[in-house]
Amino acid sequence: MPPTPAAAVAVTDLVVDRGKKPVLKNVSTAIAAGSVTGLLGPSGSGKTTFIRAVVGTQQVKSGTVEVLGHPAGSKPLRRRVAYVTQDASIYRDLSVKANVAYFAALYGKNRHEAMHAVERVGMGDHADRLAGNLSGGQKTRTSLACALVIEPEVLVLDEPTVGLDPVIREELWDQFRELARQGATLLVSSHVMDEADRCDRLLLLREGRFIADDTPADLRASTGTDNLEAAFLHLIRSLEGVN
Repeated sequence: MPPTPAAAVAVTDLVVDRGKKPVLKNVSTAIAAGSVTGLLGPSGSGKTTFIRAVVGTQQVKSGTVEVLGHPAGSKPLRRRVAYVTQDASIYRDLSVKANVAYFAALYGKNRHEAMHAVERVGMGDHADRLAGNLSGGQKTRTSLACALVIEPEVLVLDEPTVGLDPVIREELWDQFRELARQGATLLVSSHVMDEADRCDRLLLLREGRFIADDTPADLRASTGTDNLEAAFLHLIRSLEGVN
């Protein structure tokens, strides 16, 4: 396998329209390998559209998206990129372990590896429960296990912590950080600003444009603010000409 490039994801002048309305407007960024990048912005700002472009399921008008040196969504990436949607992509009539075993089989993994993924997300005690009977947080963990079983080099998560209690959110973020320490590249979308400090780098998206692409520390320093929510508000007001 060729070495992973320094930029695991490279987006250049990306334009996406929905109907006649522009959703993403000439956005560009480079996401470093082995990092956790937060994609933050209000609902409707274009986060899910950007994520879909990265995983190769979004039709684009112009621009390029490369992942691990290949065009997004191309065949060489099928075993290297995993996508966890906002709504858990699992089968309600299967148990937790059966769900993960199914996805494992699709990628040539065995049941032992599937169970390891179940344990990895803290669902070992619930492995025999039907997915339809799980709580929201447990469904999210199960969906994550289905993605982790392929051992992806790039893991893309669309608002994985929405609606979860603080304890589960904390545990999930600990898992995300550990994956990055092991070399995976994570792109995590959220509209919750207090999650931003957990990321190595932030992409702040508003109305289809990046208004910031920086580390949390540098973003606070450049805006002269003490927290990232204040930094985000400062950037918005600056763009709108509000003092």
